[in-house]
Amino acid sequence: MRLQKYMAKCGVASRRKSEELIIKGRVKVNGVVVKTLGTIMDPDKDVVRVDDKIIELEENNVYIMLNKPEGYVTTVKDKHSEKIVLDLINGIEERIYPVGRLDADTTGLLLMTNDGDLAYKLTHPSYEIPKKYIALVEGIPNNKKLQKFRKGLKIDGRMTAEAYVRIAKKYKNSSVLEISIHEGRNRQVRKMCKYIRHPVIKLKRIAIGDLVLGDLEIGKWRYLTSKEVKYLREL
Repeated sequence: MRLQKYMAKCGVASRRKSEELIIKGRVKVNGVVVKTLGTIMDPDKDVVRVDDKIIELEENNVYIMLNKPEGYVTTVKDKHSEKIVLDLINGIEERIYPVGRLDADTTGLLLMTNDGDLAYKLTHPSYEIPKKYIALVEGIPNNKKLQKFRKGLKIDGRMTAEAYVRIAKKYKNSSVLEISIHEGRNRQVRKMCKYIRHPVIKLKRIAIGDLVLGDLEIGKWRYLTSKEVKYLREL
């Protein structure tokens, strides 16, 4: 098994984050630091340590949906933040981690799990899984700006993929946009709205594929149903 996949299955972190840990020299196999991605190991014979702590395969996969409040960061540990999303999860013995990221000032649907394979699929752009947001923005964009948004914008030197956007509500000096994208770039929705000169005031993720936040209260979490887990695995 590839080392980063084994680490993800052990609940250390997502596969991508595990790769970062390997590159940083924080992983040892049989007492030897390994920095090469794709290193093959034997789960039955090799001893793997992360930060000098032995890791083992998780027996139970856990799948959680959280309605993330503002002010919480979606990392397992952050020395610069007093609030991390794991602080909101109680009574879980398994080591879980966020699937992808939501900015500290963005609220809404966040999945958390120790299933590294599923986390990889849900965050890798090649799978093109749509994420739906509700954004309160300054002003009311016209059709020309909305069409640009849909076709793609040049953000951080690269074009964004085609996106869905419509005006859900109009106010005097602001509007509510329903937005769907299938990429996961850093602060992408905010940057796209800023590009068309309608900066985000508030942003909330309400769905990942057909998995919807529904009426889950802010700051609360629940286990995914077996039907929801089956849906995510079959995406």
